[in-house]
Amino acid sequence: MAYVPVPKDLTAVKTKVLFNLTKRQLVCFGGGALVGVPLFFLLKGPANLSAGAASFCMVLVMLPFFLMAVYEKDGLSLEKIVRNIARVLFLRPKQRPYQTNNYYAVLARQSKLDKEVHRIVGKKPRTGRRAVVVPRREASDRSRRHKSAVDR
Repeated sequence: MAYVPVPKDLTAVKTKVLFNLTKRQLVCFGGGALVGVPLFFLLKGPANLSAGAASFCMVLVMLPFFLMAVYEKDGLSLEKIVRNIARVLFLRPKQRPYQTNNYYAVLARQSKLDKEVHRIVGKKPRTGRRAVVVPRREASDRSRRHKSAVDR
């Protein structure tokens, strides 16, 4: 009976399209061939290089395409790895201080700002005149019972 190993993690399995290659590998190899083969004939013919030198230049030009198709580490392709390295070395700052967003400090700042707004809005402009005092109605005593005709 034939033994076929089945991987436990099926997310690592990639669909093969043609010649046991994935779509990504086919595109990268095709791009390398589209660039490398014409370069070989241009270097061999009009540039008058030897076949060995022209093939060496072709290999050097096609090497990045080959690496992009084949190389993969920790689930990341070569261009993602190069992009991450470029971010670390050139785009991000070298010193990255540890900073937290303290929620309680934010609440304290907001409370301070609210108090300042209430202090500014709460001030009434002084006009030099005395304010007119409007007498307030006395509060009715609701605890008293309404007198009925019998109680009168």
